[in-house]
Amino acid sequence: MEPVPNIAPFIGYVYPNETVIPWTVLVVVYPYLTGLVAGAFTVSSLYQVFGMQRFKPVAHLALLTSLCCMLVVPVPLLIHLGHPERALNAMITPHTTSAFAIFGYAASFYVLLLLLENWFVFRPHIVREVQRTSGVLRLFYRGLTLGSDDLSEKAMSYDRKWIFALAVIGIPAAHGLHGYVGFVFGSLKSREWWSSDLMPAIFLFSAIISGTALLIVIYVIACRLRKVAVDLPCVEGMAYTLWGFMMFTLLLEGVEFASLVYRGREGTEMILQFVKGPLIVPFVILQFGIGSATPLVILTFMIWRGIGGKTLIAGVLVSACLVLLSVLMMRWNVVIGGQEIAKTGKGLLSYTPTFLGREGLLVATGILAAPFVLLSIMVRLFPPWPQATKAA
Repeated sequence: MEPVPNIAPFIGYVYPNETVIPWTVLVVVYPYLTGLVAGAFTVSSLYQVFGMQRFKPVAHLALLTSLCCMLVVPVPLLIHLGHPERALNAMITPHTTSAFAIFGYAASFYVLLLLLENWFVFRPHIVREVQRTSGVLRLFYRGLTLGSDDLSEKAMSYDRKWIFALAVIGIPAAHGLHGYVGFVFGSLKSREWWSSDLMPAIFLFSAIISGTALLIVIYVIACRLRKVAVDLPCVEGMAYTLWGFMMFTLLLEGVEFASLVYRGREGTEMILQFVKGPLIVPFVILQFGIGSATPLVILTFMIWRGIGGKTLIAGVLVSACLVLLSVLMMRWNVVIGGQEIAKTGKGLLSYTPTFLGREGLLVATGILAAPFVLLSIMVRLFPPWPQATKAA
């Protein structure tokens, strides 16, 4: 059984059916992973669609990262359901008024799109590996060619057109996929903390900065492990992307919170006490102080001073790590924080996740680590570095 959270003793009351918080840490992991998917795909599209050459070193890595994260996205929800075998019922007998039911179709479409784009991008590598390898590995690559081993200029031109078309379609698909998550929370009028028209936009912009930050971390670490030089223009481009979208994200979050307070609706007083009390560490200190303000100051200073070289790489890497923490805390504060405020607007709950168990921190950590384990395998089978996929 899930532990019953303590009811805060210092204020108000809650309904009897609110003594248990139903959406746990696994539901926090779910929007975090979808954000990484959308953000990584955005960086890839900056090269594939808009032709920004400085993003070429991470364009194919971004596609693989987006695919690996997307394959794991349904896992926390399936575990949270308790009976994952029933998940297909939502697609077999759909209910069009349910945002969760529609997600099954949207996610399936996006997975297929990612698989197709990755196939076209890495097809030259797959064909070459068929000629170079032997045994089981050769059979594996042979199956992936799907009978297409033509690498002529005409065939590659055809592939590039498909890559461009899929990337164009994928931009609204990726952003819509994550914007839908914000829509789910923003449309729940019963929760004062969630009920905001800005919630989809906030989720979308935070997704872009989290995906960009993740690519910075993966790319720099991968370069160190491969013992190759970090492409400074690429890191600088991602730093500018991170810096620009961070300002929009912070602005939206600030406007959303200010509007919530200014409206003066029932529950606002409780929200202010909630932020000043239980949320002071996860919301004020971790999300905004350490996770948002600190990297924004670091990036602003480096851009203003024109800092480059190893100092730029170190500063951007630290900022990216802090942004990943900030977005994770934002997901936590939205999902868990929204449930800690009673629907009466007069009481508070407290939630302490367990370490073990089906919905404990250990399982959540394992789910967060799964995309990176999968990515470590994928980059060996399909090297995303430019020199390994020149023809793509």
